[in-house]
Amino acid sequence: MYDDFQSNHVRYHRDYDALLCIGIAPDDSLFDAWSKAGVTTDKAGHLVAMDKGSSAFVHNDRIRRERGMTLRATAKPVEGMDATVNTSTVFPKALEPNARLKMDGLKFLSMLPEATVPVAFFDPQYRGVLDKLRYGNEGEKRGQRRCSLKQMTPDTIAKFIQKIDSVLLPSGHLFLWMDKYHLCTGFQGWMEGTSLEVVDMVTWDKQKMGMGYRTRRSCEHLVILQKAPRKAKGVWKVHTIRDIWSETVGSSNGVHPKPVGLQGELIEAVSNTGDVVIDPAAGSFSVLEACRKRGRRFLGCDIEGG
Repeated sequence: MYDDFQSNHVRYHRDYDALLCIGIAPDDSLFDAWSKAGVTTDKAGHLVAMDKGSSAFVHNDRIRRERGMTLRATAKPVEGMDATVNTSTVFPKALEPNARLKMDGLKFLSMLPEATVPVAFFDPQYRGVLDKLRYGNEGEKRGQRRCSLKQMTPDTIAKFIQKIDSVLLPSGHLFLWMDKYHLCTGFQGWMEGTSLEVVDMVTWDKQKMGMGYRTRRSCEHLVILQKAPRKAKGVWKVHTIRDIWSETVGSSNGVHPKPVGLQGELIEAVSNTGDVVIDPAAGSFSVLEACRKRGRRFLGCDIEGG
């Protein structure tokens, strides 16, 4: 049966350096690591069985074993890559885990393997309130730093979300920060061409008085999107998170960080210890702090650095 193994599902055009193939049968476990060059030139070889307790491949030989055997294997990391971020995923060495990387977010996302992370946060740098509502004090006093930040266009935000969709695992979650203006006027266009669907929302009560012609802004909103297939059972594990969350945070050079406590609870709800959480527009890197407190590995960047 193993001679009939087919690899027509391998996507040759994708950006990867090595391919780990695993075959599981009731009595055998077979696997091998192939380079992309080997795959594309049809020189990858055959899947091979492994001796009981062995750390080396036994080439071109099927060895039957008792069901339930524990398999161990060692392999050299691919040059230029680092396998320490996640035991099942190889990430580019340039993406240092748990670090404040200074990088363009779209470039960062393009370096991630597809369908590899369970959780993403995204806080688009836009000025829906400052530019659209025009309160008249834009760029003055406390708002100077915020107004000086490079802004994202709607097309840029859509590109970020499309990239995030591609790197999320099936049923993975994107936590998308949203201000009142975009929440009221619509943001569905940002999700066109993705398999993301809105499944919930949390309102963050900042416990501070903000601007407003009528009511005064004191909240921000976190829209929760899930990649297909949509499901909660077995995926969302924490059921004590209220949809209105009160948490006070300080300011950092005129820019208000997001709530570490809320983000930590959400990370806990949809991921496991050691999982990777990404943030391609990290700002104050509050998601990094939340990951550290919850035992997750953070991968993220900001164009302004940390």
